[in-house]
Amino acid sequence: MTGLIGALVFLTRLPIRTRRSLDTATSVPWFPVAGLLVGALVGGVAAVLEPWASPSVAAAVAVTLGLLVTGCFHEDGLADVADAFVGGWTRDDRLRILKDPRHGTYGVAALVASVLVRVLALGTLVSYGPKIAFAGAVVAHGLARSGAVATMIVAEPASGEGLGADYVARLDRTRAVFGIVVATGASAALVGWWAAVAVGMVALSAWMVSAWSGRCIGGFSGDVLGAIEQVGEITVLVALSIVAGHHQLWW
Repeated sequence: MTGLIGALVFLTRLPIRTRRSLDTATSVPWFPVAGLLVGALVGGVAAVLEPWASPSVAAAVAVTLGLLVTGCFHEDGLADVADAFVGGWTRDDRLRILKDPRHGTYGVAALVASVLVRVLALGTLVSYGPKIAFAGAVVAHGLARSGAVATMIVAEPASGEGLGADYVARLDRTRAVFGIVVATGASAALVGWWAAVAVGMVALSAWMVSAWSGRCIGGFSGDVLGAIEQVGEITVLVALSIVAGHHQLWW
């Protein structure tokens, strides 16, 4: 459980205290499981508000809570990547922008689009019922973080420095795969065959962002992993909002 606690401490702003020494690199395999828990919190809020508020309001509150719980950790990576890859002209220029804590026009636009699309997609799921909203949020958060972990397993970091390189150097790939399997299994248990659609969207989006990063800076970085999580979360919510309009959950 130390790994899960470490993942929650790193990925969230939850007031978790422990006397044990925590190592973020060894907690990486637990990121997908931590994502399931964050998704359960977000989806739970949306489900609870469903009888009392409109779908859009319930989704907006739930997504906002998710931002507060995670400290906009992945959103920051998405904004940095948008600024660097769209606004930078050379590899060195893009790497410099990635290290800049300030956000420019491209980054702000990416943040607005991310929040807006997630609220609308989750709101659509809420309109189909609280159970679907809860399941969709759990699946989106769990699989999105699985996409980031999978990228660390199969891709190369852009440089030998930074969080991304440190994670890869010390990553236990067997445990990382197991974490992904757990998140995928939980998703399948929640949404049945819909999980295949979700996994496909995460795999495609992770590959696209990773390939783009490879062309721009020669590999991935910590910010790129955050962007992969964000794009994965968005695509899963959008895909499930479409599927839910035509099919019912298996249970």
